[in-house]
This record gives sequence, structure tokens and C-alpha cells, in this order.
Amino acid sequence: MPRSVNSVASRAKRKKILKQAKGYFGRRKNVYTVAKNAVEKGMVYSYRDRKNKKRTFRALWIQRINAGARQYGMSYSQFMGKVKANNIELNRKVLADLAMNNPEAFKAVVDQVK
Repeated sequence: MPRSVNSVASRAKRKKILKQAKGYFGRRKNVYTVAKNAVEKGMVYSYRDRKNKKRTFRALWIQRINAGARQYGMSYSQFMGKVKANNIELNRKVLADLAMNNPEAFKAVVDQVK
């Protein structure tokens, strides 16, 4: 009996990889073996950078809070220490948004912790 090969599934697998490689440059977009490597590497980067994005945004929020707090003569660490001590339940994301887009509300928070 001859060997049976599921060519429908094989073709679908290759099409799936090539579809994921859409927009890549050169042979990465239309040669399966090259596209497969490029897509796998891209998936590794996307997994890694989903974690890094959280890190990056936290750093951005800290910079914004620091800049806002220094306008009122406090460092970031002093400000956050007093926020925690006064049981103000605002996270860094919200505090950074207030410092950037709503300075008078941020000033009210600073006055409350002083």
C-alpha cells in the first residue's frame, strides 16, 4: 500500500506561515523556508517585548511623576513615599496622567501629601 501524505494540511501550514510573513522584505515574505525562520524570530521578539513594554511604560510614568513633583520641590522618591504614607490609592499610571494632562489635580495631590 502506498504511503499517504496529507498535502492539504501541509499546504495549509505553509500558507499560514507565509500569511504571517506578509509585509516582510525580500525573500522573507515569499520563500517558505526563509519566511518560517523570520516568523519564528518575530514571534520570539513579540513575546519578549510584551514583557518589555510594561517595563518601559513604568519607567515613563516614573519620569513624568518625577518631573511633576519637582515643580513643587519634591523628588520622586519623597513624593511616592508620602503618597503611600497618606494611603492615597493612585497608581503610577494615573499619577503620571495627572501630572501631564491635569496639573491642577496633580497639585492638589501634592498639597495633600505635604
